[in-house]
Amino acid sequence: MADIKPPFTEETARKKVKAAQNMWNTQDPSRVALAYTPDCIWRNRTNFFSGTEKIVEFLTAKWKREHNYRLRKELFAFGDDRIAVQFWYEYQDIDDEMRWKRCYGLEDWTFDWETGKMCKRMMSGNDLLLGPDGNGEGRWFVEGVDVDKVPISNQHW
Repeated sequence: MADIKPPFTEETARKKVKAAQNMWNTQDPSRVALAYTPDCIWRNRTNFFSGTEKIVEFLTAKWKREHNYRLRKELFAFGDDRIAVQFWYEYQDIDDEMRWKRCYGLEDWTFDWETGKMCKRMMSGNDLLLGPDGNGEGRWFVEGVDVDKVPISNQHW
């Protein structure tokens, strides 16, 4: 992912987004953290932190809570060293009786020109319970589907 560096074109921005999507879907915090500078600044909902150690710590806790995690990211906008992303992911929330949820949101990314790594990540997201009592009815990213081929619908917004 770091081999794609600013300035971005539409093609390279789309590649960067899909590389990030694929990396996050590994759910490997140490591997995901390699895409960020050592002092990367993060906001994830109400959490603010920076640095590789904190990123790994955050992602480890996230994926312990979010079972059966499946993510899709799409390019929203881009500039020379910035990319905006719209995303959707589904998961079972271990802290909420394993009920199925979908998170919708936007991310604002800024990249280091030299390394191509992300130096700032700002995320805003909202969760929606899927189906009656979170039974998962209406899931998009069921087992075996290609997340990039699932039609994104506003039916459940």
